[in-house]
Amino acid sequence: MTKRKRAQCTDWQESAVRALGAVAAALPDEFQLLNRPRLTDLGLVQARIRLRTGDLPHAPHGLPLREQEEFLLGIGPTRLAPPFVEVDHDRFLGYPHVLQGRRLCLYLDPAREWNPQRGFASAIDRLHDWLADAAAARFNPDAALFHAVGGILHRTAGTPTIVVRESGTLAKARVAFLTLRSPHRYDLHYDGGHPDQHRTVVFQVTDPLPLGAGTRLHDLLARLDTAITPRAFVAPRPRPQAAAFLTALAAAATRNPARTPQTFILAIPHPTGGPPHLLAGRVPAATADELRQLVRQRRDLMISINPEALDNQTPVEWCTVSDERDSVTTRRDTNRPTSAYQGKTIHIWGCGGLGSWIAEFIARAGAKRLILCDPGTVTGGLLVRQDFIEDDIGEAKAEALRKRLAAIRDDIELEAHIGVIPNNLATLLTDADLVIDATISRAIGQLLDGLAPATGRPLLAQVATDAGTSTLGLLTVSDRASPAGPYTIDQQTGKQVTANGALEPFHTFWKDVSAKDELIPTRGCSVPTFHGSAADIAAVAASLTSMLGSHLAITEPVSGTHLIGLPHSPAGPFRRFIPAA
Repeated sequence: MTKRKRAQCTDWQESAVRALGAVAAALPDEFQLLNRPRLTDLGLVQARIRLRTGDLPHAPHGLPLREQEEFLLGIGPTRLAPPFVEVDHDRFLGYPHVLQGRRLCLYLDPAREWNPQRGFASAIDRLHDWLADAAAARFNPDAALFHAVGGILHRTAGTPTIVVRESGTLAKARVAFLTLRSPHRYDLHYDGGHPDQHRTVVFQVTDPLPLGAGTRLHDLLARLDTAITPRAFVAPRPRPQAAAFLTALAAAATRNPARTPQTFILAIPHPTGGPPHLLAGRVPAATADELRQLVRQRRDLMISINPEALDNQTPVEWCTVSDERDSVTTRRDTNRPTSAYQGKTIHIWGCGGLGSWIAEFIARAGAKRLILCDPGTVTGGLLVRQDFIEDDIGEAKAEALRKRLAAIRDDIELEAHIGVIPNNLATLLTDADLVIDATISRAIGQLLDGLAPATGRPLLAQVATDAGTSTLGLLTVSDRASPAGPYTIDQQTGKQVTANGALEPFHTFWKDVSAKDELIPTRGCSVPTFHGSAADIAAVAASLTSMLGSHLAITEPVSGTHLIGLPHSPAGPFRRFIPAA
């Protein structure tokens, strides 16, 4: 580097350059620094390096490496981001974790994998390890990020997200519809009749796009018409499909209002097979109007658009695709206890401190149907710890919670009953998988006990927290095969617990509440309640929800009572299960 440019380098870049020199001096047969690192106009220090790679074991379908390989190393101005590594050839095109054929994806998750405290030389170690894994074919091609489109995210700032949940049937060009949900969201549908819908087209691309889809319409059309085959980049083969894409795009545009942009979806085959990767883009309103005009001016019934008639500088704006198709998505909570709630019908009686949080956790876990029961109304003081908002004040708790859960998931079925139990208990024994009593009502507990002997009845559970701190939790479960309901099991457990001095913090669940543990929330004749914050009670609710999920998942009958304590509870971090007698 010249003295002038060296003065512009940051301390981090200076230390990185020194580290490169030290590695080259220490391992001259393994690593060479081929040029004097230079500072680019973008503020990056760029260096060309060479590594000996011929001795790395190679497996079939692994990255082909020569005896020595050269790389371009880019070093940013701060240690916050790892360096990037590129090649200036196309021999790596199409291999997993090679972005657009040139950049190596060394750090899939830099936040966890990049540790600048280890020094810049660790980046060279990382590169060597990456090459070893790539040559040995240890990378999973299915997990290669955006592998079908060059390994990069296509996103233009300011564009909405398009949510895709329907797979649809494959076709070269299929009509679809985008429904406006908010200024920043559209939903993709294959059937019409939705409000605020916009016609689009889902176009099936023949081959992957290993160099990406470009940022201009001209670039996209050129890449659609040329098959870039990995490992044979020097001999591309023609695959004309740009004309068909333009025809489908123009046909969709004619069904949308003038002066509106035209959106399209590209379904791009993944190199490893399986469902196609989806890209969503749009052309500006002026270009869409031009397409409409060309369609109107045609002289025969067939639509045929000449790409030369369009401005080759026309941009393509790329929208984020929230791809939630079952065929490509694995739930983030898979294999957790709450997975047991998926597809289930669940009653939650009591939508207060514990019940409101439990309802949200179960809704997010994928329950099919929730029946919410509570006779109460939301007041301002409840917002401190219950799962409601200011706009809910004055509304029935069950109905307010129903609206909240409906906003979390489109596909959940919800019922709100303004009462302590459902209007018709007859459906309980035939439709429900689980009933959760979060009312702390003795009468409700005794009602559930009366249902316990019935054949084919659902799992029954009661939940509670302590009045003094809301950091202790109690979950009583009556399995489907148990003749005793949760209230009876609770009373039996209470005798064991209160006779055990080691469990003294939990005696409160079976004794009269002390006046010091109760809280009078409002001056006057208000109903006493318990102490506790949203953080406390939500944590207890979350723990009890997971434990109950484990009961819902098992096939052998298990009844009994769980006692838990949060780390800052009077019992400290605590968990014990007491089987039913």
